Amino acid sequence: MATIRPTTTVDPISRRPEEAYTSLPVDAVEVPPTGTPPPEVRPADPVEPVLAGAARPRPGDGTEPGVVPAILAESLPDRSVRCHACAHRCLIRPGRRGICQVRQNRDGTLVSLVYGRAVAATLEPIEKKPLYHAWPGTGAYSISTVGCNFHCRFCQNWEISQAPREGLAPPTIDLPPAEVVARARAAGARSIAYTYVEPTIFIEYALDTARLARAAGLGNVFVTNGYQTPEALELLAPVLDAANVDLKGFSDRFYRRVCGARLQPVLDALVLMRRLGIWVEVTTLVVPGWNDDPGELAALAEWIVSELGPETPWHVSRFFPAYQMLDVPPTPVRTLVETTEIGRRAGLKHVYPGNAPELGGGTTRCASCGQVLIRRRGYRIVENDLVGGCCPRCGARLAGIGLAEVQQRGVA
Repeated sequence: MATIRPTTTVDPISRRPEEAYTSLPVDAVEVPPTGTPPPEVRPADPVEPVLAGAARPRPGDGTEPGVVPAILAESLPDRSVRCHACAHRCLIRPGRRGICQVRQNRDGTLVSLVYGRAVAATLEPIEKKPLYHAWPGTGAYSISTVGCNFHCRFCQNWEISQAPREGLAPPTIDLPPAEVVARARAAGARSIAYTYVEPTIFIEYALDTARLARAAGLGNVFVTNGYQTPEALELLAPVLDAANVDLKGFSDRFYRRVCGARLQPVLDALVLMRRLGIWVEVTTLVVPGWNDDPGELAALAEWIVSELGPETPWHVSRFFPAYQMLDVPPTPVRTLVETTEIGRRAGLKHVYPGNAPELGGGTTRCASCGQVLIRRRGYRIVENDLVGGCCPRCGARLAGIGLAEVQQRGVA
């Protein structure tokens, strides 16, 4: 399939809904002209070393903004370092960077280059993450840095996720963890979302912010590709309440060709998240001709049922042309309807078609009796009949977190 790269005369953002799931708000970052094509990047072979304690290092002295010693790093005798934040487990030679492009070997020490350097910071509905079963109807203060450990060819936030590879320099602001929490509280947010790019690449920044947020009574959510190592998830679990995980397909070939990663680490991370008590919702962007085979989607849905549970929400999202896939047409609405039915036949209780407002797919029903519990219009709740987080008809508790906090809000 031919690849058409974006140019200054083709705006991929304009070809999708402005409020698409997980998309960066269009006015949150200035987009310079496209740079050179990203290089081919292959993940390093995984290893399972025994790491020393991963206590958070102190930030640097401020002479170089954003640069702090990294956690989850293994120093090697030849002054190389191996990063254990994500499943690439990059072996990084002195002076070089990992696949994410924001973790660098400085003379035998791994450093993060983006601590406190936010490229986006804004209040959004938590439903936009999308998280439908975590504090419904509340705001999530959403932050991001540049960089990503995937290089998905369809990335809708490529202007920031692929900025280091593309030679772009989107503007950033100095936003230390305490300031993130202060802004979130001032905005009336119920949670802080680490989103728009893979948050594991800025795990030092995310952890420090999440700990302060937890102390301030705020929740923490990741919008993630699920490529964390077990070591990273063990560190995050005490302060991470929920995650929406992009399960981008159900074949290793798709992951390698389109995302520069592997499938199995994502599956392993999903199972571990649930075991660690993190509330999980799953999103699959259905890309025509790439991951829309009905048999593959059925296998994916059956895996969610068997490994994560039938009440795990599955968001099946409509693709719109973006980044290096401008030549791929949008997902037919019919395909989204069929995928929703595939999920329900597999036994999933909560399947939500997304990026297709004409389907009105935001209704949450009781998994036991089918009663409508929450009705949404876009990302707004227009009807909420939960009583203490339970169905008013049969009394069954809706799976999720923070549901008892959300009382009848009436029609928005």
